[in-house]
Amino acid sequence: QVQLVESGGGLVKAGGFLRLSCAASGITLAEYAIAWFRQAPGKEREAVSCISPSTSDIYYGDSVNGRFTISRDNAKNTVYLQMNNLKPEDTGVYYCAAAGGVSHYFCSGFIARLPGEYDSWGRGTQVTVSS
Repeated sequence: QVQLVESGGGLVKAGGFLRLSCAASGITLAEYAIAWFRQAPGKEREAVSCISPSTSDIYYGDSVNGRFTISRDNAKNTVYLQMNNLKPEDTGVYYCAAAGGVSHYFCSGFIARLPGEYDSWGRGTQVTVSS
């Protein structure tokens, strides 16, 4: 049974930082594309970042590029999202999601930004950035 568990969310002031973790069980994360999505109240779920099974293939949304960094620790079966210089518009629930059986360059494609392409989801962690 696949289980993804997010942690690391919280309340932070603008300009601050957080590191989110996505710990997996039941799958080997190195074989999956892992994405972080976020959803703000009243808005659609949007892709924030994605890391392919080939770790060199990474996607960042325009709004977070240069501030967020995604990484994978295969030994811990965990994916991280380091979020720096946080802004109030980064507020939302952050979810990690896994897509299996995909190419090593999955995250380069547009479909990697579509929630429907992912097989498994965590329950999310709340990130709130105050101004």
